[in-house]
Amino acid sequence: MPIPPDMHGDTLPGAPPSMSLRRRLITGGLSALLIATGVVLAYLWGEQTGVRALRQTMAHRLDVYAVGLHSELTRYDYLPGILSLNKDVIALLQSPDDTVMLDRVNRYLHTVNQKAGSSDIYVMNMEGLTLAASNWNAANSFVGKNFSYRPYFTDAVKGLPGRFYGIGTVSQAPGYYFSYGIYRDNLMLGVAALKVDLDKLDDAWLRADERVVVVDENGIVFLTSVPDWKFKALAPLSASTQARLALTRQYHLAGEPGPIGLNEVRVLADDASVVRVAQGTAQGHARLQDPVGGSASSKGASAFIDPLYLAQSRPIPGTGWKLIVLSDMGPIRARARISAISVAFALAFLGISALYIRQRRRAIAQNVAAKEALQRAHDELERKVALRTGDLSNANLHLQTEIAERKRAEVVLKAAMEELVQAGKMAALGQMSAGVTHELNQPLAALRTLSDNAIVLLQRGQTIEVEANLELISDLITRMGKITGQLKKFARKSPAELRPTSVSTVIADAVFLMGQRFREARADLDTSDVPPDMHAYCDANRLEQVFVNLFGNALDSMAQSELRRVTVSARQDGPVVRIAVRDRGAGIAPEHLPRLFEPFFTTKEQGAGLGLGLAISAGIVREFGGSLKARNHPDGGAEFVIQLRSATIEESTDA
Repeated sequence: MPIPPDMHGDTLPGAPPSMSLRRRLITGGLSALLIATGVVLAYLWGEQTGVRALRQTMAHRLDVYAVGLHSELTRYDYLPGILSLNKDVIALLQSPDDTVMLDRVNRYLHTVNQKAGSSDIYVMNMEGLTLAASNWNAANSFVGKNFSYRPYFTDAVKGLPGRFYGIGTVSQAPGYYFSYGIYRDNLMLGVAALKVDLDKLDDAWLRADERVVVVDENGIVFLTSVPDWKFKALAPLSASTQARLALTRQYHLAGEPGPIGLNEVRVLADDASVVRVAQGTAQGHARLQDPVGGSASSKGASAFIDPLYLAQSRPIPGTGWKLIVLSDMGPIRARARISAISVAFALAFLGISALYIRQRRRAIAQNVAAKEALQRAHDELERKVALRTGDLSNANLHLQTEIAERKRAEVVLKAAMEELVQAGKMAALGQMSAGVTHELNQPLAALRTLSDNAIVLLQRGQTIEVEANLELISDLITRMGKITGQLKKFARKSPAELRPTSVSTVIADAVFLMGQRFREARADLDTSDVPPDMHAYCDANRLEQVFVNLFGNALDSMAQSELRRVTVSARQDGPVVRIAVRDRGAGIAPEHLPRLFEPFFTTKEQGAGLGLGLAISAGIVREFGGSLKARNHPDGGAEFVIQLRSATIEESTDA
């Protein structure tokens, strides 16, 4: 867009500066208005051209859909009428109590239904009671059912061909019904009805790019390529229409038909209009497009704009139905936008070219001043860089000092944790000392008795009995060695080594150490839900300490309980192993749950514990990369859940 000579940045001779500024503003405003007008006209022209082309294209496809639907409806039109020509059907209507004739008609209807490919064929008397049906031997047979409330029956009784679409009250499946009166000597004896499944049209339409909808005379969608629209209304229904639908039970399973969120934006012709569809109402077909052609799931404000569609309709001959095809206008609006953008670029290019000439002339004059300003800025930048470099050096030195201090603190903290874990082990051993003493005293007393007996038996020369006594002594020594070995293994001070470990083996070792406490407390232990082949990444010795702490707490909590049982269960959930230890005690008070794993927090009496067991256990599990959580079980008692990384049996074998 050319710039007037007096707008090139120079003030006209004798013109005040305010007048020059005013002229520049007016010229700029007129230029912007010209560009905006050109963009709008280009967009409207592109959209109208696209709509005309789309209407011509979709008119043919709409005719194809309408012909296909009408063909499907007329395909079975003749069938109910031919039933009136069957002598057995006439005879059954005249003698409904004839069981032999009833069986013949049922089988005849079944054969005709199979050959015709329809859903059901049945015969009713003048009261609407079904006498015979093709599904007489099915669980949901129509025989004995009364359909006098259905419009297709009332139309047939009036001598009209009955046509009706609805959901079956017996089969619970939607379908299209045909009906004709059955006559003998110009006297109507009953009504023959045929049901056809039209849902296969929905399946075929699902593959189409456009959205296909068939609505009945009430404006309710019953055939559509958009599953979420089925049995919904184009507009809210009146009270009289709802009452009529309730009387005929046409859509009794679908509930009250709600609107699909389709709003008319502008009318193009009697059978064509532009409509807006609310987002989320066309799920299950294709991704909606926004008004400018972008995906509705795209980022930005356009993702929240309801898309526009070109709606074209055709009436279905012989019915009160209307076939509607909705074509996405996103591509049309995208092409219109491209046209508008092209015009905008062209106009902008002219303006930019004029501005370039002006700016080029001014740039030459400003080049020298810019070089001087750049040199001054460079000198100032050098000075600031020098200052900033000194600050960064000092900050880096301070940071290195902090890192060294943090590493030393981590070493001290890790050592303290190791000592705390070892102290926890010693505390647990102290609590188990009475039980261990009892476990060792029994074998020692037996050893003394067996030794004395062996001396007496040896003096008597009973070598066989002496040998048996020595074998018992050896077994007792092995048992004592197992007890002391397990205690030695538990008390060993060693750093944590993560490796694939058998969960059931660790639990068994902890149970072995706590066995005497369980016997003294008269408590049961159930580990049947622990799979023998489950492995997890952990340190076996430290995980054993966690179970010893949890078992001890469980026994303490059940001291006043009638039912004393501890249940241990384990399951694998993907890459995670979850182990639950549940007691049957009074549970954990809600106010104690948030502080349960704090060091030195305990609910026991003074002197009964330091409140470090759970804190140590939680720290051990965190070392494994897992977690320890507590909750109250819904069926009573407390439950502690250990979560560890899962390991395979092969990894455990390799380790």
